[in-house]
Amino acid sequence: MTAAERTPRGPESAELRQVVGGLNVAPVALAAAAAGLPRSGGLYAWWAPPSVLPELSGSANTADPGHRLLYLGIATSLRTRIVGNHLARSGSSTLRRTLAGLLLPVHGYRTVWTDRVVLVPADEQRLTTWMGDNLRLTWWTCDNPREYEFSLIAALAPPLNIDGAAPGEHRTVVKNARAAYAASAGPRPGPAPTM
Repeated sequence: MTAAERTPRGPESAELRQVVGGLNVAPVALAAAAAGLPRSGGLYAWWAPPSVLPELSGSANTADPGHRLLYLGIATSLRTRIVGNHLARSGSSTLRRTLAGLLLPVHGYRTVWTDRVVLVPADEQRLTTWMGDNLRLTWWTCDNPREYEFSLIAALAPPLNIDGAAPGEHRTVVKNARAAYAASAGPRPGPAPTM
């Protein structure tokens, strides 16, 4: 990452205001979003009603105040990142691992070790179904989404983002959920014994 990519754009930046406005359109149901996501790069935002994960309230969507911001991310291909990772595999999605950790006490997701802790296949599907029932999505295409990422996290404070977020209660809840998820598969297996 270059110094320019790490330097946040100020909230007064016209470009940043344009990105915030582009992400604050009415959130789209995941089935419709999956069909319409472009293969180009950009930023994406996950939204939910206040009754979903109520302990993690984010800012209200300006086009649909019935949805609150949960998470912001960047992608070189929005379609691949959302459909291929966030809606499919806990091993390649911090968002999925965080959601699974937050929902673990209620949903009892089962995990196993691969090169990391992942959900068992049936629970990958259960989490995807939960996401489809409870979350919505918006996105904004741009050539260099990384240059906006930390400024947006600082300005909008999505509760599920830890990198670039200020310390606080949300951060503690999310870190604890991630730790619970990581511990749910038991101790990391050691190397196979040699004979």
